[in-house]
Amino acid sequence: MKDQLQALETEALQKVAEATSLKELQDVRVAYLGKKGPITEVLRGMGKLSKEERPVIGELANTVRGNIADAIDGKKETIEAAELEKQLEEETIDVTLPGRPAPTGGPHLLTSIVEEIEDLFIGMGFEVREGPEVETDYYNFEALNLPKGHPARDMQDSFYITEDILMRTHTSPVQARTMNAMEDKRPVKMICPGKVYRRDTDDATHSHQFTQIEGLYVDKNVRMSDLKGVLDRFAKQMFGEDREIRLRPSFFPFTEPSVEMDISCKMCHGDGCSVCKQTGWIEILGAGMVHPRVLEMAGYDPKVYSGFAFGMGPERIAMLKYGVDDIRHFYTNDKRFLKQYHQA
Repeated sequence: MKDQLQALETEALQKVAEATSLKELQDVRVAYLGKKGPITEVLRGMGKLSKEERPVIGELANTVRGNIADAIDGKKETIEAAELEKQLEEETIDVTLPGRPAPTGGPHLLTSIVEEIEDLFIGMGFEVREGPEVETDYYNFEALNLPKGHPARDMQDSFYITEDILMRTHTSPVQARTMNAMEDKRPVKMICPGKVYRRDTDDATHSHQFTQIEGLYVDKNVRMSDLKGVLDRFAKQMFGEDREIRLRPSFFPFTEPSVEMDISCKMCHGDGCSVCKQTGWIEILGAGMVHPRVLEMAGYDPKVYSGFAFGMGPERIAMLKYGVDDIRHFYTNDKRFLKQYHQA
């Protein structure tokens, strides 16, 4: 039996040495160390041995089993290392090659326009103010000389949440809130960009949600000529030094007098074309001197203070400046459109 165990050890170690894969190695393990293997069969015959021989053969059997197991484990590590080395050679990556450039985005065209306008007015001494998009009826209308029942409210039909809470229809409430917050009633020079909402039918030139930038300057001895100078600088900065402006009488409840500002058409240089509808001028924004009633409701003495206000739509500015023909392009997230203006 001793000779038989030693022969099995020699045979098993030979099989382990000849194994070239993990599967062949596992087959050797099962064949020699499994429950039905030859070593187990030898141990079953130990009952025929004398008491003196049993411990000797038992110890030898455990030694043989351990030697075979150790040989299998050692060969397994060798095979695994060889397979890993082969895999690394087959999957070699040249790390010195340049990587594939990842596509990068850029600011939305409207974001660029708003930031450009902000920078322009900050350079003229204005500060940027923001306010809530969910507004009260008082600040959205009444504080701007639009009392309940005023017909001008129909032009700004909005999304009401309650009878007195609505989505703001313009950024003018920020002006009213800013003036009311000035306890010492010092001069105010600000612009207020943001989103506004109106119940409108979406088409190429209208949207139920759009952006707006309004400006306000209140101080002593503010005149219409100051307003014209600021707007002329704005037009030339945004559209070119050769652009001219004109102011036409208009009506807004919160300004008196009120004007519409036009800029000369860059396509025909004032001669008249289809872009400017043969007039030579393109309407760009509304403005005017702050109504005395608005100043009074904000706590400013209209006999001491005066001011001007203006409002514009960045979408319209962008459409005129870059030739965009449909306002919906700004909101449909078509990357083919958006990526054209990453460097705008």
